[in-house]
Amino acid sequence: MRWLVWLWREIWPPAVFLALLVGAWSLSITLFDIKALILPRPGAVFGWALQNRADLLQSTWITAKAAVLGLLCSLVAGTLVAMVFASSGIIRRGAYPYAIFLQTVPIIAIAPLIVIWFGHGMGSVVIVSFILSVFPIITNATTGLMSADKNLEELFQLHNANWLQTLFNLRLPSAVPFILAGLKIGAGAAVIGAIVGEFFVGYSAEQFGLGYLIRFKADSNRTDELFAAVLASTGLGVVIFALASGLSRFVLNRWFAETTTTQ
Repeated sequence: MRWLVWLWREIWPPAVFLALLVGAWSLSITLFDIKALILPRPGAVFGWALQNRADLLQSTWITAKAAVLGLLCSLVAGTLVAMVFASSGIIRRGAYPYAIFLQTVPIIAIAPLIVIWFGHGMGSVVIVSFILSVFPIITNATTGLMSADKNLEELFQLHNANWLQTLFNLRLPSAVPFILAGLKIGAGAAVIGAIVGEFFVGYSAEQFGLGYLIRFKADSNRTDELFAAVLASTGLGVVIFALASGLSRFVLNRWFAETTTTQ
């Protein structure tokens, strides 16, 4: 019964806000006589999405796979890079500015190069998604690894622990909340990266993700279909972020419960 109360408390505020937003959308079209080419009616958008739900779901699934793969690669690679940065000040000072490059480079300019280097297909989309989502994980994980309790570090030194023992038994456990925070930030970036990658890749005529669908509908001036694809992309981003947040909450709850039990 408690989960029903939680579900109601979590769902009804965004549901009411969505209803108000759709109502304002429809009312503004009527009041200002906005043409369908500029702003389609909600009924036309949702009607097309319902009629073509199989194709829309397939495109969403393709984009979701690329985004999740890119995010998982970012989680692994970002944590490993952060371990190196936290273990060596020289490497951190020398290489960290180049890690910032991944965040500041215009991905629109790099995506065509990735297609040239790695070809068309899922792999290129995953790489673009990885590039956009890895920096938050590197930053947060490095901060977490370097934020371990100094008194505990001294205790490890007194017991002659080597750097690997200190890393895996002290620094890495202390960095878990930071890594999970980076994962949540990277979740949205991974979806954006996958969609941007699909602008240039497109997969094939039979299978294509939301990015290619958005580009195709925009080029053909099918505004209602374009809105449906954009809303599907937004929904995908929300779902992946919610999954990352749920994983973070689950891990942290167990983490602190086990820590409390141990103490």
